[in-house]
Amino acid sequence: MKVLYLSKHKRSAVRALETLVNRGCDVRGVVVAPPSGDEHSSQRIDEAAERLGVDLIDEREAYAAAGEADLAISFLFPRLIREPLISGPRVGCLNFHPAPLPDMRGVGGYNVAVLEGFSEWGVSAHFVDARFDTGDLVEVRRFPIDPAAETAWSLDLRSQEELLEVFRGVIGTLMAGGSLAREPQGEGRYVSHEALEEMRRTPPDAAPEEIERRIRAFWYPPWPGATIERDGRPYTLLDSARLAEVARALKDAGEVP
Repeated sequence: MKVLYLSKHKRSAVRALETLVNRGCDVRGVVVAPPSGDEHSSQRIDEAAERLGVDLIDEREAYAAAGEADLAISFLFPRLIREPLISGPRVGCLNFHPAPLPDMRGVGGYNVAVLEGFSEWGVSAHFVDARFDTGDLVEVRRFPIDPAAETAWSLDLRSQEELLEVFRGVIGTLMAGGSLAREPQGEGRYVSHEALEEMRRTPPDAAPEEIERRIRAFWYPPWPGATIERDGRPYTLLDSARLAEVARALKDAGEVP
């Protein structure tokens, strides 16, 4: 199976690429943005591609090769995919989305799940259409979460493992010559970057329970956490539990006085 793979630097994305190569897929090219320099080596798609003998290509080359591929894969790819990459490949283009669809499209799913006290979360595989996260569903895997303990960070760790399992199942079906389910999504919820930034801002008169929940909802270092404004300046909120996490990480890394 000839595959075009579009992704971002993420450990699960590296493992997904390894899955394709190890299962005998002919990966015709990998599209990924240049690394920022903050990634761990286990997250580097470019390093994984070199190790696996797969070429890095740019988006222009991927679009040009769409008609020669059996499948295009978006695994956490952050940019909107267009024709001919949507319908050019024989099977089509699949996106692997770290949130349940159609419940949570766009960005900030983990943040919303913690803010709103979800007791269940999920990950999705779907065919790509002309808009973000609206194409026909292939699979949605849901699982329970603890609304009183999850952080954006912990929910991402859990979700990436679940998403990788969905990915492996979908690829296994295709490699065995099977066909994929296609179920229209219907109406859903979309969260924009602007809406997410508004959620990050904590009202000055917020109750202690709300402050604690917002801290967990936006705990994803090194990205900015929940903020509160004083005299026109935003300050990041932390609590003792988050500081304890940082302390353990520093000790595990040997960064001790």
